[in-house]
Amino acid sequence: MPAPLVDVLADVRTRLLDADGLVRAVAAGRRSGHPLAWRRAELRPVDLRAGRRLQVVRLDERQAHTTNHAYDDAGAAGAQAAVDALLAEPFGNWHVETTSETLQVRVTKKGDAQVHRTAATRHAPPERAHDRGKARLLDPGEPFLHALGLTTADGRVKPSRVDKVRQVEELLRALEPLLGSLPADRPLRVVDLGCGNAYLTFATYHYLSALGRGVEMVGVDVKKQSREHSSAVAEALGWAEHLRFVTGTISGALPDDDGEPPDVVLALHACDTATDDALARAVRWDAPVVVAAPCCHHDLQRQLRASTPPQPYGPLVRHGILRERFADVMTDALRAAVLRAVGYRAEVIEFVGSEHTPRNLLIRAVRTGAPAAAAQLGELDALCESWQVRPALMSRLVEELAAARGAAVTDRPPARG
Repeated sequence: MPAPLVDVLADVRTRLLDADGLVRAVAAGRRSGHPLAWRRAELRPVDLRAGRRLQVVRLDERQAHTTNHAYDDAGAAGAQAAVDALLAEPFGNWHVETTSETLQVRVTKKGDAQVHRTAATRHAPPERAHDRGKARLLDPGEPFLHALGLTTADGRVKPSRVDKVRQVEELLRALEPLLGSLPADRPLRVVDLGCGNAYLTFATYHYLSALGRGVEMVGVDVKKQSREHSSAVAEALGWAEHLRFVTGTISGALPDDDGEPPDVVLALHACDTATDDALARAVRWDAPVVVAAPCCHHDLQRQLRASTPPQPYGPLVRHGILRERFADVMTDALRAAVLRAVGYRAEVIEFVGSEHTPRNLLIRAVRTGAPAAAAQLGELDALCESWQVRPALMSRLVEELAAARGAAVTDRPPARG
């Protein structure tokens, strides 16, 4: 049954100002016909050196604004004033979690309140520490996440999509340190190869735009349905002018003479040698930054099954599960070595915990243009010859590797990064 809004908000106010009982609260959405000063607000108690405070995070269209308020301060900077200011805003929804229950409030078109209460499911004490680790790069309340089916209408990540959101967020975190090496006087050109459902494509566009960087972005996928769906979402979000999608293979889409080459090439879990296609395409573009999370290393697994391992390393590939894991490691090690040989500083890192995906390694490369050391190329060749394998990326970059051999220097040891 609808209840008077003023009475419900008074109840919400009491809960928000309960320093011991409040766990977390979120205000989002707007009432029809009423402009909001803030797109979203989040509140929770935090323990600081000076004592417990009510932390309020107000989000506009570009950034988050965080303030901490004393509960016993009755002035303009106190918790009561901060809560009253937010309750005066025409938010359409309030979600309030306490140690005893969860309160959901939705404001109806008539200005009443629909209230839903459930018993608390939290058994551990609420986290009050001010520093809870990494800040979120993607606010779950962002409309694009809901449009992609990753979050619910009230801005909560769907349980079945938690791992995917975390993967995308951590890949963006891995990209962040490389942005300083890219041009700042023009829009960044970004390509996501094998974009699939385009979660990473949309997230990257949103993230870079929120940082104030102009972005011209393209998502490439072989499936026509993916292009049509992602294009419709981009249009609905008002992003279609600078975010587009094309149908085609990784190696064939976006001809090299079709405009300027990209500054950043992304590939998230392009299966098996599709990752090699993406890396080779990035090299041929001379892309300054490449970030790729490989998936399914079947190619080298097949080659290892057919080859005779060098002595005394036969036990490494004698059992199927060990051969599979060894092939994973060797594939990405060789990919990084090839990238270094053709003028990139490359590293392989773990970008997200294995609880989110077993495919949690990331190849992160920055173009330097520096010639490879002859010893480095010799190391690459010796590794392939001893194991009788030929990585797909080497086959795709035959000309580039030949040029690297011709320009190799002999006065420095192999690069480590």
